[in-house]
Amino acid sequence: MIVVTGATGHVGNVLVRQLTAQGQAVRALVMPDDDLRPLTGLDVEIVSGDVTDPASLESAFTGADIVFHLAGIVTIMPGMARVLERVNVGGVRNVAAACRAAGVRRLVYTSSVHAIAEPPQGTAIDESQPFDPDRVLGDYARSKARATLLLLDEVARGGLDAVICCPTGIIGPGDYGISNVGQLILDFASGQLKSYVSGAYDFVDVRDVTRGLILAAEKGLKGRHYILSGAQVQVLELMKELEKDISYPAPTFRIPSAIARAAGVLASIYYRLLRRRPVFTAYSIDVLRSNSQVSSARARRELGFTSRPWRESIGDHVEWFRAEAMLPGRG
Repeated sequence: MIVVTGATGHVGNVLVRQLTAQGQAVRALVMPDDDLRPLTGLDVEIVSGDVTDPASLESAFTGADIVFHLAGIVTIMPGMARVLERVNVGGVRNVAAACRAAGVRRLVYTSSVHAIAEPPQGTAIDESQPFDPDRVLGDYARSKARATLLLLDEVARGGLDAVICCPTGIIGPGDYGISNVGQLILDFASGQLKSYVSGAYDFVDVRDVTRGLILAAEKGLKGRHYILSGAQVQVLELMKELEKDISYPAPTFRIPSAIARAAGVLASIYYRLLRRRPVFTAYSIDVLRSNSQVSSARARRELGFTSRPWRESIGDHVEWFRAEAMLPGRG
């Protein structure tokens, strides 16, 4: 039996699809109020639970051979340190304890490349850099760094076999909950995206990430972490690709990064008032200006990880939104 926490999320539902396609018995852990559309039609056992509730995890993990821990909060919004600590860090603590109690053979945890201390521009981010909450950008990255260090300490104590995967920016189909990149695509399609900023980011396909997680479960070394990256993409390149895929012109007005960052502080308030997923904040501008040269050489060498061209992934992301009638038109 394989258990997937966060099974209705972008990575979670695609992972569940890959596992069931392989004929694996899968138990999907979902929150009581989760939208179950991502799991519709899949041959899975659905159980209700919460990573902040240890009792629900012990019940969900009973009889499990492998646990893929994906549940957590991903956000570019400020002011969420407390809830990130409770869910992302406390969740890993509870999952590790439940795995011990249930005798789970292997835990595969999805951390983030942002949990890794960023080296200077011109030096590739790889597994030689440490997990360090004091040397990463933003509350989300700090929570993932702290959670990863906590898990590594648990492995060092003995009695727990865990492997850690650190994806970069995830794109591709199955985006039911509308990720940050997904929101950007939808805003582009609706004509709400009027400008862009310079910068770059590493994107990797969700299907490649989930295959990497499965490979980590099969081949990963205990206590080892693997970066799952794709390709470094300039913002303007992404805009031009969306122009082609959506058949609308890309914005041509470039906002200087310093001005965009200042506006991003106010944008956070705007998005919070509207209860809308943000496209940019001061944090996201900082990320686009940071080092996005990432190496997945270890995962490719030790796991057999591969990644498809990013343009294919973006095109499939757009087509998935279109097929789900989620892609808006311009008025």
